[in-house]
Amino acid sequence: MERGKGASMTAARIAAKLLRRLAAIDTPTVCNTMDLLKVEQASRGFVTQPFVCLDPGAGPVVGFARTATCRAVEPSSRSPAEDRRFAEAYVDYLASGPRPSIIVVQDLDGERAGFGALWGEVNSNVHKALGCLGLVTNGSVRDVDMWAEGFHAIAGSIGPSHAHVHHVDFGSDVQVLGMWVRNGDLVHADRHGAVVIPKEVAPLIPETAARQARREAVIIEACKDPDFTVEKLKKAFRAAEHVR
Repeated sequence: MERGKGASMTAARIAAKLLRRLAAIDTPTVCNTMDLLKVEQASRGFVTQPFVCLDPGAGPVVGFARTATCRAVEPSSRSPAEDRRFAEAYVDYLASGPRPSIIVVQDLDGERAGFGALWGEVNSNVHKALGCLGLVTNGSVRDVDMWAEGFHAIAGSIGPSHAHVHHVDFGSDVQVLGMWVRNGDLVHADRHGAVVIPKEVAPLIPETAARQARREAVIIEACKDPDFTVEKLKKAFRAAEHVR
Protein backbone atom coordinates (compact mmCIF):
# COMPACT_ATOMS: atom_id res chain seq x y z
CA MET A 1 0.00 0.00 0.00
CA GLU A 2 1.15 3.51 -0.80
CA ARG A 3 -0.42 5.28 2.14
CA GLY A 4 -0.16 8.99 1.41
CA LYS A 5 3.39 8.97 0.10
CA GLY A 6 4.36 12.43 -1.12
CA ALA A 7 0.80 13.76 -0.97
CA SER A 8 1.41 16.39 1.72
CA MET A 9 4.30 18.04 -0.08
CA THR A 10 2.50 18.43 -3.40
CA ALA A 11 -0.73 19.55 -1.75
CA ALA A 12 1.11 22.31 0.11
CA ARG A 13 1.36 24.14 -3.20
CA ILE A 14 -2.43 24.27 -3.55
CA ALA A 15 -3.61 27.12 -1.33
CA ALA A 16 -7.01 27.10 0.33
CA LYS A 17 -7.94 30.24 -1.62
CA LEU A 18 -7.31 28.44 -4.90
CA LEU A 19 -9.45 25.49 -3.80
CA ARG A 20 -12.31 27.88 -3.06
CA ARG A 21 -11.95 29.46 -6.50
CA LEU A 22 -11.98 26.03 -8.15
CA ALA A 23 -15.07 25.04 -6.17
CA ALA A 24 -16.88 28.03 -7.66
CA ILE A 25 -16.53 26.47 -11.14
CA ASP A 26 -18.60 23.53 -12.37
CA THR A 27 -16.89 20.33 -13.49
CA PRO A 28 -17.73 20.66 -17.23
CA THR A 29 -16.13 24.11 -17.23
CA VAL A 30 -13.03 22.68 -15.55
CA CYS A 31 -12.84 20.05 -18.31
CA ASN A 32 -13.30 22.71 -21.01
CA THR A 33 -10.62 24.85 -19.45
CA MET A 34 -8.11 22.03 -19.37
CA ASP A 35 -8.83 21.46 -23.07
CA LEU A 36 -8.01 25.13 -23.69
CA LEU A 37 -4.81 24.69 -21.69
CA LYS A 38 -3.91 21.66 -23.85
CA VAL A 39 -4.03 19.24 -20.92
CA GLU A 40 -4.20 15.68 -22.24
CA GLN A 41 -7.18 14.08 -20.51
CA ALA A 42 -8.06 11.39 -23.05
CA SER A 43 -10.37 8.89 -21.30
CA ARG A 44 -8.26 8.55 -18.16
CA GLY A 45 -8.73 11.74 -16.20
CA PHE A 46 -12.50 12.10 -15.94
CA VAL A 47 -15.68 10.08 -15.37
CA THR A 48 -16.90 8.49 -18.61
CA GLN A 49 -19.46 5.93 -17.37
CA PRO A 50 -23.07 6.27 -16.13
CA PHE A 51 -23.55 7.10 -12.45
CA VAL A 52 -26.02 8.40 -9.90
CA CYS A 53 -25.55 11.62 -7.92
CA LEU A 54 -27.25 11.64 -4.51
CA ASP A 55 -27.72 15.40 -4.42
CA PRO A 56 -27.80 16.96 -7.92
CA GLY A 57 -28.44 20.37 -6.34
CA ALA A 58 -25.19 20.35 -4.38
CA GLY A 59 -22.37 22.53 -5.60
CA PRO A 60 -18.93 21.38 -6.76
CA VAL A 61 -16.37 19.95 -4.35
CA VAL A 62 -12.59 19.94 -4.72
CA GLY A 63 -10.22 17.84 -2.65
CA PHE A 64 -7.20 15.56 -2.56
CA ALA A 65 -7.86 11.93 -3.35
CA ARG A 66 -7.80 9.18 -0.78
CA THR A 67 -8.13 5.90 -2.64
CA ALA A 68 -9.44 2.46 -1.70
CA THR A 69 -10.76 -0.78 -3.18
CA CYS A 70 -13.57 -3.06 -2.04
CA ARG A 71 -15.47 -6.26 -2.83
CA ALA A 72 -18.90 -7.56 -1.80
CA VAL A 73 -19.74 -10.76 -3.70
CA GLU A 74 -17.51 -12.97 -1.53
CA PRO A 75 -16.64 -12.54 2.17
CA SER A 76 -13.31 -11.19 3.35
CA SER A 77 -10.57 -13.78 3.90
CA ARG A 78 -9.16 -11.79 6.84
CA SER A 79 -9.73 -12.87 10.40
CA PRO A 80 -11.75 -10.58 12.75
CA ALA A 81 -8.49 -9.44 14.36
CA GLU A 82 -6.96 -8.68 10.95
CA ASP A 83 -10.11 -6.78 10.00
CA ARG A 84 -9.80 -4.62 13.11
CA ARG A 85 -6.16 -3.82 12.40
CA PHE A 86 -7.00 -3.02 8.78
CA ALA A 87 -9.87 -0.73 9.82
CA GLU A 88 -7.64 1.19 12.22
CA ALA A 89 -4.91 1.57 9.59
CA TYR A 90 -7.52 2.79 7.12
CA VAL A 91 -8.78 5.43 9.54
CA ASP A 92 -5.19 6.60 10.12
CA TYR A 93 -4.77 6.86 6.34
CA LEU A 94 -7.91 8.97 5.98
CA ALA A 95 -6.85 11.25 8.83
CA SER A 96 -3.37 11.83 7.40
CA GLY A 97 -2.30 13.85 4.40
CA PRO A 98 -3.74 17.00 2.88
CA ARG A 99 -7.27 18.22 3.42
CA PRO A 100 -9.95 18.59 2.29
CA SER A 101 -10.11 15.14 0.73
CA ILE A 102 -12.37 13.16 -1.57
CA ILE A 103 -12.55 9.39 -1.16
CA VAL A 104 -12.36 7.46 -4.44
CA VAL A 105 -13.28 3.78 -4.12
CA GLN A 106 -13.04 1.11 -6.81
CA ASP A 107 -15.39 -1.86 -6.46
CA LEU A 108 -13.37 -4.81 -7.78
CA ASP A 109 -16.33 -7.12 -8.45
CA GLY A 110 -16.32 -6.37 -12.18
CA GLU A 111 -19.73 -6.77 -13.81
CA ARG A 112 -21.19 -7.33 -10.34
CA ALA A 113 -19.80 -4.10 -8.91
CA GLY A 114 -22.36 -2.65 -6.52
CA PHE A 115 -23.58 -6.08 -5.39
CA GLY A 116 -23.19 -4.82 -1.84
CA ALA A 117 -23.07 -1.21 -0.66
CA LEU A 118 -19.99 -0.10 1.26
CA TRP A 119 -21.57 3.31 1.67
CA GLY A 120 -24.51 4.41 3.80
CA GLU A 121 -25.38 6.40 6.91
CA VAL A 122 -22.37 5.24 8.95
CA ASN A 123 -19.59 5.46 6.37
CA SER A 124 -20.75 8.82 5.02
CA ASN A 125 -20.67 10.28 8.54
CA VAL A 126 -17.34 8.65 9.40
CA HIS A 127 -15.63 9.99 6.30
CA LYS A 128 -17.16 13.44 6.70
CA ALA A 129 -15.79 13.58 10.26
CA LEU A 130 -12.34 12.67 8.90
CA GLY A 131 -12.23 15.62 6.51
CA CYS A 132 -13.68 14.10 3.33
CA LEU A 133 -15.99 16.28 1.28
CA GLY A 134 -17.43 13.47 -0.76
CA LEU A 135 -17.23 10.14 -2.54
CA VAL A 136 -16.66 8.87 -6.06
CA THR A 137 -17.21 5.12 -6.55
CA ASN A 138 -18.33 2.61 -9.14
CA GLY A 139 -19.91 0.64 -6.31
CA SER A 140 -23.31 1.16 -4.72
CA VAL A 141 -24.64 3.36 -1.93
CA ARG A 142 -27.68 3.08 0.34
CA ASP A 143 -29.38 4.83 3.30
CA VAL A 144 -30.05 7.76 0.99
CA ASP A 145 -32.41 9.46 3.44
CA MET A 146 -29.90 9.09 6.28
CA TRP A 147 -26.82 10.18 4.35
CA ALA A 148 -24.41 12.59 6.07
CA GLU A 149 -25.59 16.12 5.34
CA GLY A 150 -23.48 17.87 2.72
CA PHE A 151 -21.41 14.78 1.88
CA HIS A 152 -21.25 14.70 -1.92
CA ALA A 153 -21.67 11.31 -3.62
CA ILE A 154 -21.23 9.96 -7.13
CA ALA A 155 -21.83 6.21 -7.34
CA GLY A 156 -22.38 3.47 -9.86
CA SER A 157 -25.76 2.51 -8.35
CA ILE A 158 -28.07 2.54 -5.34
CA GLY A 159 -28.82 -0.77 -3.61
CA PRO A 160 -30.40 -2.14 -0.41
CA SER A 161 -27.83 -4.58 1.02
CA HIS A 162 -24.21 -4.47 2.17
CA ALA A 163 -23.87 -8.19 1.25
CA HIS A 164 -20.26 -9.26 2.00
CA VAL A 165 -18.78 -5.82 1.40
CA HIS A 166 -15.30 -5.19 2.75
CA HIS A 167 -12.24 -3.10 1.96
CA VAL A 168 -9.48 -4.86 0.06
CA ASP A 169 -6.76 -2.20 0.02
CA PHE A 170 -6.21 1.53 0.27
CA GLY A 171 -3.72 4.10 -0.96
CA SER A 172 -3.18 2.41 -4.34
CA ASP A 173 -4.08 3.58 -7.86
CA VAL A 174 -7.74 3.04 -8.75
CA GLN A 175 -9.94 3.20 -11.83
CA VAL A 176 -13.46 4.40 -11.07
CA LEU A 177 -16.19 5.00 -13.65
CA GLY A 178 -13.50 5.30 -16.31
CA MET A 179 -11.39 7.78 -14.31
CA TRP A 180 -7.87 6.84 -13.14
CA VAL A 181 -6.92 8.30 -9.75
CA ARG A 182 -3.80 8.17 -7.60
CA ASN A 183 -3.53 8.91 -3.91
CA GLY A 184 -3.16 12.67 -3.47
CA ASP A 185 -4.54 13.64 -6.90
CA LEU A 186 -6.61 16.83 -7.00
CA VAL A 187 -10.20 15.83 -7.81
CA HIS A 188 -13.05 18.14 -8.85
CA ALA A 189 -16.61 16.76 -8.75
CA ASP A 190 -20.22 17.85 -9.10
CA ARG A 191 -23.48 16.43 -10.46
CA HIS A 192 -21.90 16.09 -13.91
CA GLY A 193 -19.16 13.70 -12.74
CA ALA A 194 -15.56 14.13 -11.67
CA VAL A 195 -12.17 15.02 -13.15
CA VAL A 196 -8.55 14.90 -11.99
CA ILE A 197 -6.82 18.28 -12.22
CA PRO A 198 -3.02 18.20 -12.60
CA LYS A 199 -1.66 20.26 -9.71
CA GLU A 200 0.63 22.31 -11.93
CA VAL A 201 -2.39 23.36 -14.03
CA ALA A 202 -4.74 24.17 -11.14
CA PRO A 203 -3.59 27.81 -10.64
CA LEU A 204 -4.33 28.57 -14.32
CA ILE A 205 -7.89 27.30 -14.34
CA PRO A 206 -9.89 30.09 -12.61
CA GLU A 207 -8.74 32.92 -14.88
CA THR A 208 -8.82 30.78 -18.01
CA ALA A 209 -12.38 29.76 -17.17
CA ALA A 210 -13.37 33.38 -16.50
CA ARG A 211 -11.93 34.49 -19.84
CA GLN A 212 -13.78 31.74 -21.67
CA ALA A 213 -17.02 32.72 -19.89
CA ARG A 214 -16.58 36.30 -21.07
CA ARG A 215 -16.15 35.07 -24.65
CA GLU A 216 -19.17 32.82 -24.46
CA ALA A 217 -21.26 35.66 -22.99
CA VAL A 218 -20.77 37.68 -26.18
CA ILE A 219 -22.21 34.81 -28.25
CA ILE A 220 -25.06 34.07 -25.85
CA GLU A 221 -26.03 37.74 -25.73
CA ALA A 222 -26.28 37.77 -29.51
CA CYS A 223 -28.45 34.65 -29.46
CA LYS A 224 -30.86 36.25 -26.97
CA ASP A 225 -31.09 39.54 -28.86
CA PRO A 226 -34.78 40.14 -29.80
CA ASP A 227 -33.50 41.36 -33.15
CA PHE A 228 -31.30 38.31 -33.69
CA THR A 229 -29.85 37.78 -37.14
CA VAL A 230 -27.33 35.38 -38.59
CA GLU A 231 -25.05 38.30 -39.34
CA LYS A 232 -25.14 39.43 -35.71
CA LEU A 233 -24.22 35.92 -34.65
CA LYS A 234 -21.27 35.82 -37.04
CA LYS A 235 -20.15 39.21 -35.73
CA ALA A 236 -20.40 37.89 -32.15
CA PHE A 237 -18.25 34.88 -33.04
CA ARG A 238 -15.57 37.20 -34.40
CA ALA A 239 -15.80 39.56 -31.43
CA ALA A 240 -15.54 36.73 -28.92
CA GLU A 241 -12.15 35.75 -30.31
CA HIS A 242 -10.70 39.09 -29.14
CA VAL A 243 -12.17 39.11 -25.62
CA ARG A 244 -9.52 38.95 -22.92
